[in-house]
Amino acid sequence: MQHIPPLWHAPETHLARHQPDHPILYFSPRVLHQTAARFQVGFPGLVTYAVKANPHPAVLSNLVAAGIETFDVASPGEMAAVRAASPTAVMHYNNPVRSQAEVQAGIEHGVASWSVDELSELEKLTDVPRSCEIAVRFALPVSGAAYDFGSKFGAAPEQAVELLKRVAAAGWSPSLCFHPGTQCEDPNAWVEYVAEASRICEAAGVRISRLNIGGGFAANRDGIAPDLERAFDAIAQAAIRAFGSNHPVLICEPGRAMVSEAFTLAARIKGMRKNGDVVFLNDGIYGGLVDIRDMGLPGRVYVVSGDGAHRTKTATPRVVFGPTCDSLDRLPDGLPLAQDAQVGDYVLIPGLGAYSSAMSTQFNGYGLSDVATVIELIEANPGKTAFDSQRFNG
Repeated sequence: MQHIPPLWHAPETHLARHQPDHPILYFSPRVLHQTAARFQVGFPGLVTYAVKANPHPAVLSNLVAAGIETFDVASPGEMAAVRAASPTAVMHYNNPVRSQAEVQAGIEHGVASWSVDELSELEKLTDVPRSCEIAVRFALPVSGAAYDFGSKFGAAPEQAVELLKRVAAAGWSPSLCFHPGTQCEDPNAWVEYVAEASRICEAAGVRISRLNIGGGFAANRDGIAPDLERAFDAIAQAAIRAFGSNHPVLICEPGRAMVSEAFTLAARIKGMRKNGDVVFLNDGIYGGLVDIRDMGLPGRVYVVSGDGAHRTKTATPRVVFGPTCDSLDRLPDGLPLAQDAQVGDYVLIPGLGAYSSAMSTQFNGYGLSDVATVIELIEANPGKTAFDSQRFNG
């Protein structure tokens, strides 16, 4: 008989009942479905999901249930995960550097779209069926994102012109793709890329049927929901200006923005020093909090006692270490925690569905692997603590 996991009302309910001494992610399928619907209604084209952000089976199966039929994969492992969720899913293999074994795996899994940014990588794809799409990935020095993906992948526009010619001449369906960078809050980044895509097509003399504008959509970091619709509208208008009304089909591949809000992470306070100014959690940068190291402190933090009640005293910034023996296991200084926080309490951080469990290690025997399903990701009116920035001096 299939085991169906229990559905809890909220993280606080589960914490009070079980008192877990390990970090745990709380997942709300309802929130994930709402986010998927927002993209499908608002984005002017095909919505896919970047599996790298969170490949958990519950995420993939719920996205399939929400109507997502196409997935951006970066490895044979992700292909297998998608196939387990949906035998009929369409896969785009947009990691442009592959071994021959990985190319063969993509062919065997029936990958429909591939990306390239270098002639030597295109030459590896000789055996890919000509019924497939090959998208030339290009990069521009465009700002607006938390960090730039173009430093690793993407051909310069003049190189993209030559690659696009070769793809078309070899008989594949030619396309273009790019990625503006993660946590991109400036729609002009996509606008500049779309305009350049038109110039590349004109210089190559190649008509493309699809243009993949990548991911990079901002997720909620400070409690203010990002204006995704503003980005959607800017992308749609840019495509019309650049290509006309008969523009290529647009494709997006959100990862972070799709899955972040569907999860809240809970870590337990295992120790406090220096009158509470230094806090030790049972999770850190080698676990589910790894993304905070690169993206900065979150704007939403709650402290919950062992009985599930929220600590409500004014929050003050703390120095926070993770549980491992490595002194580098330290969050950026200043994480605001309620003044009445105690050892044994739980720190709840919403919006950590992306790159948390996906990047968690088991260093020193610690790590994030447990997921509980909830209806709500935070109790109603929990009394969010205020951040007293005056007390922290670095």
